[in-house]
Amino acid sequence: MSIRPLYDRVVIRRNAEEETTAGGILLPGSAKEKPNQGEIVAVGEGKALDSGEVRPLAVKVGDTVVFGQYAGSNTIEIDGEELVIMGESEIFAVVE
Repeated sequence: MSIRPLYDRVVIRRNAEEETTAGGILLPGSAKEKPNQGEIVAVGEGKALDSGEVRPLAVKVGDTVVFGQYAGSNTIEIDGEELVIMGESEIFAVVE
């Protein structure tokens, strides 16, 4: 894969959708929700500040992150894989 996001944007591979509920009920395709966690596969250079400096991002490739349910409305498909592009500010937390 060859993609390089610009500035403070990141490219995320969402985790797999849940097939069953915690109680063991199988979910049909229409009832599945897109997961709000994923792995970062590419990061931009950083955020350009008013002073002209570039602040590096707080996340890195390989981090598992949590983001909002409706964050990252920009999805792309590369090599048959659906990826989400979002700004660093749309990420809520890094899972450690």
